[in-house]
Amino acid sequence: MAGLVVSGAQVSYIGQDCREIPEHLGRDCGHFAKRLDLSFNLLRSLEGLSAFGSLEELILDNNLLGDDLVLPGLPRLHTLTLNKNQITDLECLLDHLAEVTPALEYLSLLGNVACPNELVSLEKDEEDYKRYRCFVLHKLPNLKFLDARKVTKQEREEALVRGAFMKVVKPKASSDSVSASPKSRYTPLPSASRELTSHRAPDVFPDFLLANCGTLVLFRLCSHSQPQSSPWDLTSEVQVSAPSPIPPGG
Repeated sequence: MAGLVVSGAQVSYIGQDCREIPEHLGRDCGHFAKRLDLSFNLLRSLEGLSAFGSLEELILDNNLLGDDLVLPGLPRLHTLTLNKNQITDLECLLDHLAEVTPALEYLSLLGNVACPNELVSLEKDEEDYKRYRCFVLHKLPNLKFLDARKVTKQEREEALVRGAFMKVVKPKASSDSVSASPKSRYTPLPSASRELTSHRAPDVFPDFLLANCGTLVLFRLCSHSQPQSSPWDLTSEVQVSAPSPIPPGG
C-alpha cells in the first residue's frame, strides 16, 4: 500500500490526504499496532480507529479534527498528540479523554485554539498558558507530560487546589477601556505631555518675568528634543533695573 510504513509494531500513514482512516489499514495492521502515526492528513473523524485496540501511542498532528472528536476506548494508550488541529472546547475534550484513555500520561495540544499560547494568538501570554495547564491537570491528574513539558510537583499541587477554577480564561480588556486607560489616570500634565515620548513643547513659549531681589530676570523657556533632559531651559538671562520706588505722597 502506497504511503504505508510498518516497522515492528509501529504503523505510519503520513501525508496521504485521507479524510478518514482507511478500512484496510485497520484490517491489516490493527491487531498488532502499538504505535500509529496518522499526521499530516485531512482527518475530520476517527471512525475505524476501534480496530486498533492495543494502541499505546497515537499521533494525530496536523489534521482537521474538531470538537466532535470521538475516540474509541483505548485502555493502553499512554501517549496522544493532537497538535495543530481545530479543537476549541478544552473541557469537552478532557472529559472524553478521561473516560476513554484512563492510562494517558502524555498529551500535546499545541496549535489548537483550546491551548492558549502564542502559536494560536499573539494576544495570549504565559499566564494564559499556566491557567490552561492547571485546568488540564485538574481533569487528567495522571499526566506526566503536557505539550512536551514535564508536569512538575508544584503544578500538580496547584491543580488540586485551584484547577477547577481555571476553566474560565482571563477576560481581555475591551478596546474602549484600553484606549481610555492612560487618560483616566490622574496626571497633572496636559494631555499632549502625558506620553513618555511626548516631550516636545510648542515652538513658541511665552516669556515670563520673574521678580527676584529687586531685579527682573527675563527667562525664555524652550524645550529639549531629548526626553532625558529637563523640558525647560534657561536660554537667556537679561538683567533689567527695577524702577525706583515711588516716595510716599510723590
